[in-house]
Amino acid sequence: MASETAAPVVLTRARRKTTVPAGERITGGVSQAVLIVCAAVVVLPFLWTFMSSFKTSKQVLQSPFTLPDTLHFENYVNAWTQAGIGTFFVNTLIVVGGALVLTMVMGSMCAYFLARFRFIGNRAIYLLMVAGLTFPIFLAIVPLFFILKGLGLLGTLPGLAITYSAFALPFTVFFMVPFFRALPASVTEAAAIDGAGEWRTFFSIMVPMARPAISTLAILNFVGLWNQFLLPVALNPDQSKYVLTQGMAAFAGTAGYSIDFGALFAAVVMTILPVLIVYLVFQRALSGSVVIGADK
Repeated sequence: MASETAAPVVLTRARRKTTVPAGERITGGVSQAVLIVCAAVVVLPFLWTFMSSFKTSKQVLQSPFTLPDTLHFENYVNAWTQAGIGTFFVNTLIVVGGALVLTMVMGSMCAYFLARFRFIGNRAIYLLMVAGLTFPIFLAIVPLFFILKGLGLLGTLPGLAITYSAFALPFTVFFMVPFFRALPASVTEAAAIDGAGEWRTFFSIMVPMARPAISTLAILNFVGLWNQFLLPVALNPDQSKYVLTQGMAAFAGTAGYSIDFGALFAAVVMTILPVLIVYLVFQRALSGSVVIGADK
């Protein structure tokens, strides 16, 4: 009898321990509701754009929220060829790819030097980099215009890539300096004992150890550079060298009321798709960097 009466007591105590307080349940429910609303705000417009990319202009105007009767894949062909999205896409890949490589190489080297070496002006240089995060882009448009014009880089893809990299560099250095400081100094000391120089230590040891931070910054910089609009509009007037943001604005603005909405939405999908692919491919690296940063 004693054992039979003890069992319900143990079960009751276990249930009491696993019971979630009412305040936590309310907080969890509100948080989930807010996340659902935020997800809907982000996902639903993209789904509507994707659905509209397979419609004709008449279907988009007459029944914007219904599924297309037939899938008009020619909208993607027209956007890629007639609207010039293909050319703009290639130009964007060249500019963003070049700027991203330049930013990650220069930014990681600068951050490593500021984090590992002590010299006069170290703190001042780091603070100047941080101050660059607060500098509005539009204030630098006029000086950049004349600088690039004097160097013969105005309206060129290399000039635009260098400008992109210059604006992405402060954020990269600001993010990576604390990461390099958190890495153990014993690793570099062991490399020096084995005869490795500073260049060998940086590229063979420190860069692999900083791979999570580099992956995270590559994703964030890629998204920011891909969506850049003000700099190319002001510094890239040659229409044959337009990037996607310029091409999309020109496509939507020059057609007026006779715009092909199906091709326009198809162009929007093709503009967004690379960003989604990059994020999905490197999502694990992004999550891993957050975990490693929390552990440190």
